[in-house]
Amino acid sequence: MDDKKLDRVVAEARRAREERERGYRERALKILPAVCARCGREFEGKRLRELTVHHRDGNHDHNPPDGSNWELLCLYCHENEHARELDEQARGARPAGEGAVPAATFQPFADLKRRLKGGEE
Repeated sequence: MDDKKLDRVVAEARRAREERERGYRERALKILPAVCARCGREFEGKRLRELTVHHRDGNHDHNPPDGSNWELLCLYCHENEHARELDEQARGARPAGEGAVPAATFQPFADLKRRLKGGEE
């Protein structure tokens, strides 16, 4: 494969990835609240760009329309999440790609239904 063809293939793959990422990010921001699922910080306006889409199962091609494989994490929590996964792999605690245990455990909206019904005291 000559260099020009290789450059074209790489550029096309990057464009496709960026387009796919834009698509699921826009959908995630429409259906999920603009709050980091880990630290609970709210994001709006210019700061919304600091909120990233984390794929719970690690598969960026698994993007169900209901967003069940996504959680919004701020840049810091998202970086921490992936660093923890790498640390676990390095310790041999979990093989790469094996997502049996969800790494993010904080669920800020777990009790939302009760709160909306006025059950908060």
